[in-house]
Amino acid sequence: MRVKRFLSLPVLAVFSLMAFVYYITIFVFIADWVGLHTSPGTLNAFVFTLLASLCLFSFVVSVLTDPGNVPYSYFPDVEGRGTAVNGKDSVEQKRCDKCSTYKPPRTHHCRVCRRCVLKMDHHCMWINNCVGYWNYKAFFVLAFYATIASIHSTVIFINFVLRKDWESFKGSSLKIYYVACALMLISLTTTLLTLSGWHVYLILHNMTTIEYYEVQRAKWLARKSGQSYRHPFNMGAYKNITLVLGSNMLKWLWPTAVNHLKDGVSFPTLRDNP
Repeated sequence: MRVKRFLSLPVLAVFSLMAFVYYITIFVFIADWVGLHTSPGTLNAFVFTLLASLCLFSFVVSVLTDPGNVPYSYFPDVEGRGTAVNGKDSVEQKRCDKCSTYKPPRTHHCRVCRRCVLKMDHHCMWINNCVGYWNYKAFFVLAFYATIASIHSTVIFINFVLRKDWESFKGSSLKIYYVACALMLISLTTTLLTLSGWHVYLILHNMTTIEYYEVQRAKWLARKSGQSYRHPFNMGAYKNITLVLGSNMLKWLWPTAVNHLKDGVSFPTLRDNP
């Protein structure tokens, strides 16, 4: 059962971190900064609770959603349309040695899940699941909401620190606690900003993490032979965004709005739009 994916130390650690950050932000930082019963306190508590709820929902969707299995009936186009990232279109290159089945374009074998995953980005231990075709949007939205929530918490903490009367805390162990909270928030915000920025870059170029490294190698090989290389799935920034998040901007940040996704075995390429 997919629910068993929650029975993982990294997943439980994420839940614990979410709960801890939520508690200290609402009941420590905001409460001591302006108070929960004031207008600024209520507004900040409401906004942060909304962000935390969306983050939690996106996390659950990322964990529970299957990233995508290769259909049993799939067989590659023998003629080849040049959709492989490394430029090789032979049937042999489209066969998984471990699964003994054919792989659609952009599909890779996950050693952890022990199966091929459609449009695999990477295996993420923090969601105890692969990030692939069907849950990539949920994973990206999770990273986005987590980043915004972390930044919001950090801003609240800074205001809390500036207003706090630290003279009364001389020699108090609470100072060590607040320093630890500051280090945690700074580290968390930096990590999440980096993660979100990385996936924004990938979405704008219509690449997965795996494909990024394949593209870098393909470009290096092309330069050695005096040629140029362009990622075949890069359809332009806006088109790339809609292929991942959908054409309706109002649904871009809703993790389960994936009606725009198709079967995950074929993708538009540059050759389709010469």
